[in-house]
Amino acid sequence: MYQTNNPIIKHKVGLLNLAEELNNVSKACKIMGVSRDTFYRYQELVNDGGIDALINQNRRVPNVKNRVDEQIESAVVEYAIEYPAHGQHRSSNELRKKGIFVSGSGVRSIWLRHNLENFTKRLKALEDKIATEGIILSESQISALEKKAQDDEACGEIETAQVIWVHKILFMSVI
Repeated sequence: MYQTNNPIIKHKVGLLNLAEELNNVSKACKIMGVSRDTFYRYQELVNDGGIDALINQNRRVPNVKNRVDEQIESAVVEYAIEYPAHGQHRSSNELRKKGIFVSGSGVRSIWLRHNLENFTKRLKALEDKIATEGIILSESQISALEKKAQDDEACGEIETAQVIWVHKILFMSVI
């Protein structure tokens, strides 16, 4: 009899215990709704490495062929920070005009990898870049930050130190 408290492998251990209790692998597999091939795979794992070997080991390697080039990825990230109000399809179209070919869903995938998938997160990345590099804001960036401030005000969000800091940045960039 095998014992475990791990909820991930409890079902697998239960299958092995049931087969041992019934002395019939086919019947145990039928009751548990698992193929005999799967049972023997579990049994082999336990015999080779103990019960802990039943925990799923993700052997999947990333498919690098599906990734875009580093240059395209960095261009998409830079564009997202430069124009945080643009969506994925508009970003794709504007980048295409610059000779960078990436689909709208490709833009979205890159944004997800870099935590830029929504307007708020892109604005946060812009604020971080302003804080670290001290860049001068463009018109689109100023309007995006103003839009965010107006949206926050309309939603009744309280003014925090970060919002005050954004207002100071906007004021300083206008001067």
